[in-house]
Amino acid sequence: MELRQLRYFVAVAEREHISEAAENLHVAQSAVSRQIANLESELGAELFERIGRNVKLTPIGHVFLEHAIVALKAIDFAKKQVDEYLDPEKGTIKIGFPTSLASFLLPTVISAFKKEHPNVSFHLRQGSYRFLINAVKNRELNLAFLGPVPQKDELINTRILFTENISALVPENHPLAERQEIQLGDLRNENFVLFPEDYILNKVVVDACKSVGFTPNISSEGEDMDALKGLVAAGIGITLLPESAFYDATPRRTVRLSLIEPPFTRNVGVIFPSTRELAPSEEIFLDFVGNFFSRLTQFR
Repeated sequence: MELRQLRYFVAVAEREHISEAAENLHVAQSAVSRQIANLESELGAELFERIGRNVKLTPIGHVFLEHAIVALKAIDFAKKQVDEYLDPEKGTIKIGFPTSLASFLLPTVISAFKKEHPNVSFHLRQGSYRFLINAVKNRELNLAFLGPVPQKDELINTRILFTENISALVPENHPLAERQEIQLGDLRNENFVLFPEDYILNKVVVDACKSVGFTPNISSEGEDMDALKGLVAAGIGITLLPESAFYDATPRRTVRLSLIEPPFTRNVGVIFPSTRELAPSEEIFLDFVGNFFSRLTQFR
């Protein structure tokens, strides 16, 4: 069994069309057909059903596809490690991140890292909280920034980088706007604008409100920080956002209020696989990130 056969097989399976797979692979259609036939002969099973000009995976083909994808990812990762072992300063780092960390943390860290390691490349993937955790577990990513940091388990390691406060953002004409500090319970009768229900920051806010005796009334939703800030500025409601959301500035026509009793915080960190080693360039980046935020914390 050859790697070429596995790559051809996966390409055909993804497109369900031999000629389209051949075009994508930049090889002749006959070469793809021949390698698939050789693979089926070696396995002693048909992997595809021929349906006119298209093909469709057989039940055993579906099973084999799952293992082929895992095998190819492992081989590609092994080659990446060899390449980076020879020169870790020319590696490519694949990082996942959620929308809540896109405006400050990611550009700040990568910009600082590139000053010291200019030849390292980055492949960035934005995604939801659950997607990023699964992507690290499934080898799609090797590093992902998250806030809050999930529990460590048998498949992922975690490293907390810093803890930040969560503040209230209210319209400038709101009755509470003249106060610098408020209690979370002061917001029990407010209309909230939050991330959608499947976002982790929605859960963080809802759980915090419930802990002081009320369920927030969510009047509107937004899928990024700027959308939520805009809704507050328009007077649609109030929101709760992490400290890093205000590093650039507090939006016009809004007021940021500190929350006390209880203090409201979230930790932010990075997750990485516990079942496989990181590539050398990823190890360098992980150490850099830890030292970078350690120095920042000392001077805050």
